[in-house]
Amino acid sequence: MEKFDVVILTERRYVNPSDVDKYIANVLLEDDLVKKALEKDGLKVTRLSWDDPNFDWSNTNYVLFRTTWDYFDRFDEFSDWLEKVSKQTKLINSEAIIRWNLDKHYLLDLQQNGVHVCESYFVEKGESSTLQELANQYNLNSFVLKPCVSGGGRHTYKINPETIAEHESLFKELVSDEAYIIQPFQHNIVEKGEISLMIMNGEFTHAVLKIAKPGDFRVQDDFGGSVHDYSPTPEEIAFAEKAVNACSEKPMYARVDVFTDNNNKLAIAELELIEPELWFRNYPEAAAKLSTGIKNLILN
Repeated sequence: MEKFDVVILTERRYVNPSDVDKYIANVLLEDDLVKKALEKDGLKVTRLSWDDPNFDWSNTNYVLFRTTWDYFDRFDEFSDWLEKVSKQTKLINSEAIIRWNLDKHYLLDLQQNGVHVCESYFVEKGESSTLQELANQYNLNSFVLKPCVSGGGRHTYKINPETIAEHESLFKELVSDEAYIIQPFQHNIVEKGEISLMIMNGEFTHAVLKIAKPGDFRVQDDFGGSVHDYSPTPEEIAFAEKAVNACSEKPMYARVDVFTDNNNKLAIAELELIEPELWFRNYPEAAAKLSTGIKNLILN
């Protein structure tokens, strides 16, 4: 079987899709920018779905997680695959950091390492308290509920005193299956947006500003959010790099989502180390920076 330096990981929906809308076109473009950057550095590269049944994963030096955006819907299967493949080749980012980053409990580790995260309360699987009891316990008025393992806004709800009662039965059902996180509703995300800063090989490359559509609170484009070029302040760049350096090991790539919290402090919303949208199409030089880091890994 043919040997590769790097396999770029996607999911089966994005392997030779027959219908290419704007969303899928961006997926293909992003992966292609990375592939061309790696090939320009002299590396042998292919692109496969992570669940490809025919590929022997020992035939590549590295696998690079890019657009595996179905993993949270197939989490048990993905977790088993991750354990198996990590014994056959090297992962970028590593299995250890992926598993750490899969679960939003990682926010507690960042906080312990001196990185400010927004106010967060964890509701473990099987929790017997009601939403109202939790809201009273943590003195919450308007808040957001989302799974600890999630992506793309899955099971994410904005709840306030007028709607909390109607969410009780759903909450009981949800928390019987998995752990959740509750965070006070952050008004500045709606009013000012959320900043995503990309860090490649330990250094800031570029940033975008994500803005929710009018009447919504979710900035993801799945829900009508828009993305804009953004020039971050030195403070924002330093904050993002500090968050990446607070990880137990240095990730090859990272997206640091930050915003100004309700106390007017810069805070982490998410640290994305698995398969984040990295907006290479806005700044192709970042793909070259990523490729340089990977090439150095292979050479060393």
